[in-house]
Amino acid sequence: MKKIFEIIGMISLILFSIFYTNRISMVVKNNDDLMIEINSLKEQYIYPASEAIINGNTIIPGLSGREIDLNRSYRRMKKLGSFNDSLLVYRDIKPTNRLRYDKYIIGGNPNKKEVSLIFLVNNKNNINSILNILDNNEIKANFFVNGLWFENNNQMIMDLVANNHIIGNLSYHLDYTASGFSWMNTIVTRIAKQNNTYCYNEIDNQKSLNICALNRSYTIRPSIIVRNNPLIEVRGNITSGSIISLNVSNIVERELQLIINYINSKSLRIVNLEELLSE
Repeated sequence: MKKIFEIIGMISLILFSIFYTNRISMVVKNNDDLMIEINSLKEQYIYPASEAIINGNTIIPGLSGREIDLNRSYRRMKKLGSFNDSLLVYRDIKPTNRLRYDKYIIGGNPNKKEVSLIFLVNNKNNINSILNILDNNEIKANFFVNGLWFENNNQMIMDLVANNHIIGNLSYHLDYTASGFSWMNTIVTRIAKQNNTYCYNEIDNQKSLNICALNRSYTIRPSIIVRNNPLIEVRGNITSGSIISLNVSNIVERELQLIINYINSKSLRIVNLEELLSE
């Protein structure tokens, strides 16, 4: 029994010694002129996160802020031996309200100066011409495909995701109760290795929204739905954060380069949904 008490006493002494050493080290560091200077800047260099905008059943993602990581900044500058603001290290401050599956996403954060193009693809569409235009402009977009096109173009699905385009899920005739909906998502995430899956809706459909949320799919409701005159409709409605929906058609193919040129002239960057919706 005496031996046990001796061991416990020894362990307690070691733990106390470690704790005391760490406390001394912390006090010394916090009183170091270098740490004091870094600490004095933390309010000046903080950028608060902007929260997601939620309005009823719609959402626009927030945006991460940043703050100085005091300890990592101190360690980097301590090696140099003096203060250098180029060596400041930052850490992200995430919004409290994060992107949610149970809301319609209607746009990207307007502070990012980005927009995204969605191409709606049915079983009769050939998207090669659109891909050529996107590739020539080094643009990544989103292809929302129906079940029949998906079945017949498995290799193209893999190629699109590998090239940082996004595959969205239209299921079969936008029926998200169809068994093929989950199967399509499984192929996209587990085989093609896309991070997220996406549903699509232009009108309120709570049943579809619930099913997509249960399957951890974000539901997109475009802010611009092009009907007949792609360039005119984009020019008249585009803002920072717009999600633009275009049916694959001859007129979209003809006007796509003009649409891209116009978006570029507005100093907006065209990105895929993953980038547009990143917080």
